[in-house]
Amino acid sequence: MSESSVGWEARDGVATLRIDRPPMNALSTAVQDQIGQAARELSSLPASEVAAVVVYGGDTVFAAGADITEMQRMTYPQMVDRAAVIQECFRAVARIPKPTIAAVTGYALGAGCELALCCDFRVAASDARLGQPEVLLGVIPGAGGTQRLPRLVGPARAKDLIFTGRMVEADEALRIGLVDEVVDPEQVYAAAQARARRFVGGPAYALRAAKEAIDRGLETDLDTGLAIEASQFAGVFATEDRVTGMTSFMESGPGKASFDAR
Repeated sequence: MSESSVGWEARDGVATLRIDRPPMNALSTAVQDQIGQAARELSSLPASEVAAVVVYGGDTVFAAGADITEMQRMTYPQMVDRAAVIQECFRAVARIPKPTIAAVTGYALGAGCELALCCDFRVAASDARLGQPEVLLGVIPGAGGTQRLPRLVGPARAKDLIFTGRMVEADEALRIGLVDEVVDPEQVYAAAQARARRFVGGPAYALRAAKEAIDRGLETDLDTGLAIEASQFAGVFATEDRVTGMTSFMESGPGKASFDAR
């Protein structure tokens, strides 16, 4: 990892994409770019090396939002140029072709919440706070919040959070589907790692196909989504893992296959 505020490391098939910009992990433009670069690097690695990714900001805070000091100085023409870049950096996380888990401690606000939304699952500390407070600054979410949040929790709940800018505590976030699991603060990273390890040694190309079918299908109408599913379903029949899985099922029953990510 180069010297920066974002890096990653892999161990036993699970990679951790780590944000480290004390004290609050403010997501400056440089940090956004580094997140995008790290996500692209992780996407390029074979599933046999990295089967799943945990996105983590440390044991104090996930990410408390964009760097407002930096943003305050930006002009309209500058933001016209930058807005698409911000979204592309976050899109790189959403497009990592393997399961991703956000390990949310402390605050996940604004761009921090939007980063968590890019992951497939979110594990939150019991004292975590999440929200999209951009309206309180006179702006709106710009890194995917107006699109990913309603797809996750529904349009009415998303409008409530975005229109009011209020923060939600972990128990409410779990109730509305904003997070998937709530644990003690000191257990967040371990719980996210445990989720990620479920996919190590799994049928990597089937997982990749399922993720793409779900994510792309959510962006379109049902008929197009079904066509995407059909294409992905047929595609996994070209993998060795499909042969392994079906042979194991016929010989030993379900859940006994050992896959090779091929």
